[in-house]
Amino acid sequence: MVTLQKPFSQACENNKQPILSVLAPRLATCRHLLEIGSGTGQHAVHFASAMPHLVWQTSDLPQNHDAIEQWLEDYPGTNLRAPLALDVTHPEWPIEETDAVFTANTFHIISWEAVLSLLEGVARLLPPGGQLIVYGPFNEEGAFTSDSNAAFDQSLRQQAPHRGIRNRQTVAAEAQDRGLMLNTTLELPANNRCLVFVRQ
Repeated sequence: MVTLQKPFSQACENNKQPILSVLAPRLATCRHLLEIGSGTGQHAVHFASAMPHLVWQTSDLPQNHDAIEQWLEDYPGTNLRAPLALDVTHPEWPIEETDAVFTANTFHIISWEAVLSLLEGVARLLPPGGQLIVYGPFNEEGAFTSDSNAAFDQSLRQQAPHRGIRNRQTVAAEAQDRGLMLNTTLELPANNRCLVFVRQ
């Protein structure tokens, strides 16, 4: 009998604990969170298990749902939800409200126009005081923060010209224009950051 291996991301495995250290204290009083771009589903399972008080709603493009559902199959808790089909560029989202939003390693993969659409959609969803937490690599004042990030950016643009590491200050300005104020920037391992925005 052949046992199928669940989709696996080594990056998710490496960064799940550092990210959890950011999420846990900030989501202690939240009851519902939307994850945008759940990918393999590894993050969702790990974070939902660590924060049982929180309903963790996964989402991604439909072609990525199989991977997420494979991880969800083995989750014993009741606070993890099957993925919503969410395209951030679509004006209608399949969810009307949530206490918080989390997204990891999406801003450098999706187009800049999609980043702006994501910010607009999140601003519609979140109540005043609601948080958007974004994990990934970011440039500072237009400059790479490490040689490895510069090389990573080059590889991203070779894969697709719309990809690339975004500038933190530019993202913060666009978010602020949509009512999302950058509250905290946290340094994480491997030249990554967590940006914590609060809905005004």
